[in-house]
Amino acid sequence: MRPTRRETVVGLGAGLGAGFLAAGSGTALAGTPTFTLLLVNDIYAMDEVEGRGGFARLNAVVKAERARGVPLLYAHAGDSFSPSLMSGFDRGAHIVELLNLAPPDLFVPGNHEFDFGPRIFAERVAQARFPFYAANLRGADGQPLPGLTDSALITLGGIRLGLVGIALEATPEKSQSGDLRFGPEIETLAREAGRLRAGGAQMIVGIAHTARVTDDAIVRARLVDILLSGHDHDLFLRDDGQTVLAESSHDAHYVTAIDVFVTAKPDGSVRWRAAFRIHDTAEVTPDPETLTLVRRLEGDLSKELDVVLGTTEAPLDSRIASVRAREASFGSLVADAVRAGTGAEIGLMNGGGIRGDRLYPAGAQLTRRDILSELPFGNTTVLVAIDGATLREALENGYRDLGRNSGRFLQISGLTVTLAPKAPPGARVVSATVGDAPLDATRTYRVAANDFMLGGGNDYGMLARGRILIGGTDGTLLANTVMAYIRAHAPLTAETGGRIRVLG
Repeated sequence: MRPTRRETVVGLGAGLGAGFLAAGSGTALAGTPTFTLLLVNDIYAMDEVEGRGGFARLNAVVKAERARGVPLLYAHAGDSFSPSLMSGFDRGAHIVELLNLAPPDLFVPGNHEFDFGPRIFAERVAQARFPFYAANLRGADGQPLPGLTDSALITLGGIRLGLVGIALEATPEKSQSGDLRFGPEIETLAREAGRLRAGGAQMIVGIAHTARVTDDAIVRARLVDILLSGHDHDLFLRDDGQTVLAESSHDAHYVTAIDVFVTAKPDGSVRWRAAFRIHDTAEVTPDPETLTLVRRLEGDLSKELDVVLGTTEAPLDSRIASVRAREASFGSLVADAVRAGTGAEIGLMNGGGIRGDRLYPAGAQLTRRDILSELPFGNTTVLVAIDGATLREALENGYRDLGRNSGRFLQISGLTVTLAPKAPPGARVVSATVGDAPLDATRTYRVAANDFMLGGGNDYGMLARGRILIGGTDGTLLANTVMAYIRAHAPLTAETGGRIRVLG
């Protein structure tokens, strides 16, 4: 059992060093911890960004924590094999190579581990020098997958610790998991935790790639003592006196260490306290061995970016004056790509997200570097189910500034619109047709876009009102989606003029 304390939620921002706080009290804990839990999750970028994050800084933290001499469990709560530019070429092999330099003690697969299908996932598991845990993941035959463990009972710092891994139940909706089966999260965790306690576990640590609503339900049910989570990309710490919940940001911008102080009682039960230390990796010297590998991989990536994807049969226009003001062939290409890549009926792209400002002549060879220059922001593809009335609202927003350059200007796929430029903003869409049928205000449509728009960028927040089928942390990189589309459809016809009609 644990001493009762008030609940504390710690929202942490930039500028924090390796602070040492007792969870729930805001005061330092003295003495040597019984053991330490180290958490990372959702790390895609192999190199640092603006001096923070990346694998060289992460591995430096891991090596320093192991050198402290305190018994350590280093957990990765999932999402690394994708999405990144490099993963678009090697399907996540470089991520395993980087993790192998300072391997986790356990890795719970996130939905992005399955972006390239079950066979590639199995290859990565075989290459890894670390174990994978997922109690709710099974093959098509209902049997555990080779190389994966449901749970384990270990001794850490003299304490019998039960470990359970839980994968995201909704993975089949968000990734390419094929015929793999993902069972219920909470029920599976409850079953495994009960089995471990019956087997002598004094504490239970759950490692889960689950959404915050599921995390909260696990905490309310007291299924575990400590829950290490991924998926939401938050730096989030909570201790309510009975259960600790932690998530460690994304891309190793911050790495969370939880020092656990345990007092064993004669009857075998324990009392324990937790303290958090947040490593701001902007203050960490990169690990030299990992940095050398990152530099080699960056060189390999640079060579890959100059590979030709395909040619365009007609001029391809990404000029700012075009993509932000009228139907433009590059905007149509991106909208077509997100539509095809998600299986949507309709594809949308805000013109302000296209930054190449070029006119590619007919016959131009398009390289991966070209597409990255056009789509530089690291946005991901998303998919929502919204009704026609909401879609019309998005269209009206897209053409609110018709007649002048605007980042909100909407490039479209799968529908045609007729616009009245002299009508007041909010009433400029005269008609809209999806396929051969008029837009139906009551019908539900599957609409693809990018995570910037889903998050309310350029005032497209209405997209989030519907059912989110592929969220911002679930989709593939927008640039990779467009690259795949070009490879599949080149030579590109790059036709324009039939999607957005403006009345005189």
